[in-house]
Amino acid sequence: MIRKQAESIASSIARRVSGAFGNVYTGLIFFFLYAPIAVLIIFSFNASKSRTIWAGFTLDWYIKLFQDSGIMDAFGTTILVSVLAAAISTVAGTVAAVGLQNLRRRPRSILMAVNNIPITNADIITGVSLMLLFVSAGKLMGFTLGFGTLLMAHITFDLPYVILSVTPKLRQLDKHTFEAAQDLGATPFQAFRKVILPEIRPGVVNGLIIAFTMSIDDFVISYFTAGSRVETLAMAIYSMTRKRINPEINALSTILFVSVLTLLIIVNVRQARQERLAEAAMLKPPEEEV
Repeated sequence: MIRKQAESIASSIARRVSGAFGNVYTGLIFFFLYAPIAVLIIFSFNASKSRTIWAGFTLDWYIKLFQDSGIMDAFGTTILVSVLAAAISTVAGTVAAVGLQNLRRRPRSILMAVNNIPITNADIITGVSLMLLFVSAGKLMGFTLGFGTLLMAHITFDLPYVILSVTPKLRQLDKHTFEAAQDLGATPFQAFRKVILPEIRPGVVNGLIIAFTMSIDDFVISYFTAGSRVETLAMAIYSMTRKRINPEINALSTILFVSVLTLLIIVNVRQARQERLAEAAMLKPPEEEV
């Protein structure tokens, strides 16, 4: 009896120690990840240019940031490219996901593996490959690196994320739903717009948000495909860091971090809400027939 109690106490202590160690370890991981960002955000409100001495609270760096025409031009280019790339890749990715879902299992598996290559591939390889492709095609067709090549590059690496976001929603659909809508008199386009699209809309919206986030946050691929006449916000930040670091970078980085964090929170909240609704629908008892 005493031995069993001792073993029980020992196991309880071991669980508490392991739990406490796990909490400390997790806390250290998050500290090392977000402490530099926290310091950056704090010093974006510093009245001095010093990166080590706090001289008081100010919003001057944010005001100067919005008065900097170079940064604002880069910001406008980034927003325009991100919005266009996200919209185009969402439409093309949704259509591609529907087409892949209607293929047989083996060709669908092969094409999905090909779709995953840009995601697992290193950004620098993708950027250099697209740059070489655009330069070679430009010599034949008479164009140079610029806004068009930058937009095409962003669409290229946004597409796989949209396809991966829409595909799970398509798999949840009854494969006979589309045919049933056509049997009831709907054209193929009407069946897709009024029956299929409302069911997969959460995946489409998530794909749109992820594509926009990936596009607005990209640097490596943009650096290789934008050319010398177009500059995105990430490229502008990089060019600023090669000189003496301006506190405007802290303000700009803070705005970008908050924007991306907000989008990620929206995506996660939407996914959690969808999961709760799906669980509630599964647990809901069937209505009794009168």
